[in-house]
Amino acid sequence: MHLSDSDLQAIWLTIRLASIVTLILLLVGTPIAWWLARTKAWWKGPIGAVVALPLVLPPSVLGFYLLLGMGPNGPVGHLTEALGIGLLPFTFWGLVVASVFYSLPFMVQPLQSAFESIGERPLEAAATLRASPLDAFFTVALPLAWPGFLSASILTFAHTVGEFGVVLMIGGNIPGETRVASVQIYDHVEALEYMQAHNLAAVMLVFSFVVLLSIYAWRPTPKRGV
Repeated sequence: MHLSDSDLQAIWLTIRLASIVTLILLLVGTPIAWWLARTKAWWKGPIGAVVALPLVLPPSVLGFYLLLGMGPNGPVGHLTEALGIGLLPFTFWGLVVASVFYSLPFMVQPLQSAFESIGERPLEAAATLRASPLDAFFTVALPLAWPGFLSASILTFAHTVGEFGVVLMIGGNIPGETRVASVQIYDHVEALEYMQAHNLAAVMLVFSFVVLLSIYAWRPTPKRGV
């Protein structure tokens, strides 16, 4: 199997993008998931629906509105230009912003399920020992929810690696800047370079299998009653 320099460049860019997005979503998604798991507020439903929206929204629709928002006439575009950052579309960091929105439910939902599975009793026990809510979160909730963090991180990373519609809409196809692996495969197919497309697609196929295998391998086995 031979990968060209452009293929390797696209793979490296994809890994970089997925790593940054996963780290950002760990920081952003954890408090959102914790709030959704603990709150009884009436707006929990609407907030949960907004978080899950990328699961059902066509990537081109999400990409289109992100493009408008980050463009020269959008509110984010005005802000980034005022800060001297410039416009985000067709840049690597534009891909990061778009991928954070698109992969948000893949981080939040597994974490929310992990936090909900903890129940109230461990946190109540920590409170009786005079632990503050913040202490209880870091010393009780986080250790108990670590399988959820592992699954959420792996799923977020893998989902970001496999993005196509959103990254093409926001980033275009700039070598070394926004041309990720999925776009590179598309380019090979469009140029009738089926062998090159097969080689890169095979790498992505093996990666996807390893991701799923790792999730199932690390998933705790439920205990059965005797």
